[in-house]
Amino acid sequence: MADDRSVGQWLTLITAELHDAAERPRREAELLLMAYLQRDQVWLITHQDELLTETHRLETWIKRRKADEPLEYITNSVSFYSQTFHIERGALIPRPETELLIDRVLEIVKPDTKVRIVEVGVGSGVVSIILAQHLPHAEIIAVDISDDALAIASKNIEAAGLQERIELRKSDLLTNVDEQIDLLVSNPPYVAQNAPVENNLSYEPDRALYGGEMGDEVIQRLLDVVDERRIKLFACEMGYDQKPGVEAYVSSFSLESLEFYKDLAGFDRGFILRMDR
Repeated sequence: MADDRSVGQWLTLITAELHDAAERPRREAELLLMAYLQRDQVWLITHQDELLTETHRLETWIKRRKADEPLEYITNSVSFYSQTFHIERGALIPRPETELLIDRVLEIVKPDTKVRIVEVGVGSGVVSIILAQHLPHAEIIAVDISDDALAIASKNIEAAGLQERIELRKSDLLTNVDEQIDLLVSNPPYVAQNAPVENNLSYEPDRALYGGEMGDEVIQRLLDVVDERRIKLFACEMGYDQKPGVEAYVSSFSLESLEFYKDLAGFDRGFILRMDR
């Protein structure tokens, strides 16, 4: 692949190379080239005949993608909630489903509300960042047990100019958060330990994916903390088959309400729990 080719020829070549690695090889070829060239879609369309030289790094990117490494880790970029964020190995790649978690929170908390929000499992920081942008009076504490994730979140928080609004802490769940919490938010690990997964997930951090042998153990730990500390509101993402387990686990809790929501495919994807105070 070393000889000079035009942008259009590279698009055709990359599309063919990614035929077995990507669901939409042409689109991924475009995204790969745009990231590599630091150009947008319009430039790509209008410069099909431009020759590319010095493409060794691009060829390396193609090999990495053919080996099932997620495109987001290769380009260090992920789109989430109509924004672009930095991502790298060490933090879970934000999924579109998690945008629904944010939507549910923003339905509950109004922009003029003074509220202390704690996010458990901050990962790349995108959830706390979006919430801070939409809730100017919210105080946000975001925790993670992973130093790598905290470093990535810090980079995104700084890029968004929200260092004064979001406090990062290293913590196993809420062990390092003593403050009163109005709203707990989490997209915890919820995949069962031995569940069959796609090859690309092997590049993502295990402890951000796997919730234990059954998958819902971390969710249960969070529910215990919510109950013990009488946290008024808890918004949580979960696996598509975990609704019955959550319902059974909180059956003895003193609840005001427990509402589940579905993802765009119609699967159960999360819940909003309100404690009876």
